[in-house]
Amino acid sequence: MLQYDLTSCPLFSEMLPSEIEAFVAHCVSDIKAFEKGEYVVRQGTPINHLYLLVSGLVRTAMLTRDDNVLEIETLAPVIPLAPAFLFANRNSFPVDVIALEPTVLFLIPRTTLQEEMMRNAKLLQNMLRINANMIVLLSQKVQMLSIRSLRMKLAIYLLENTSEEQNTLLLHRTQSQLAEYFGVQRPSLSRTLGEMVADGAIELNRQEIVVCDRQKLRSYL
Repeated sequence: MLQYDLTSCPLFSEMLPSEIEAFVAHCVSDIKAFEKGEYVVRQGTPINHLYLLVSGLVRTAMLTRDDNVLEIETLAPVIPLAPAFLFANRNSFPVDVIALEPTVLFLIPRTTLQEEMMRNAKLLQNMLRINANMIVLLSQKVQMLSIRSLRMKLAIYLLENTSEEQNTLLLHRTQSQLAEYFGVQRPSLSRTLGEMVADGAIELNRQEIVVCDRQKLRSYL
């Protein structure tokens, strides 16, 4: 019986619990634990294993050429880290990965994973889907960075991460980290959020943003 529930991991989509357990027993070569604030990996570290986040919470950030920190995203389990780079010619981590709380990862050697995917069509299809979805997310991130208006960026972010049925967004970032994500200073973020609250578009409740008026958000676009 596995200590961690991996059934929600996109890598194991449509696989039986017994298949997942057999995969872990055969393929996981190491288990690593990290405390809050520790670097899981540094940007530029060669990737020779698939890093599978099974417990905890991490954030990813990139150091730009101007020595600015660009917040990329916050990741919760269960999910592989940078899987597309595992088989790239320049197979190194594109970002720093930092633990936001006690975190555990499974390490799977690249050659072992490759052999397993050749035997398991579901696993191969899941890996291809994960990497395709990553390309979509990266294209959305590029689009976000190309938009100059912070209010528009926030509107897009909130519309994409909430719905009519689920109008509350739980933030895993501090305001400083959220400002890094949007590539702005924290005072600018606070001011724009305040303006959106005054407009009646959103409400702020500590680590939550509640969307009150989706039509108002759309009007910012």
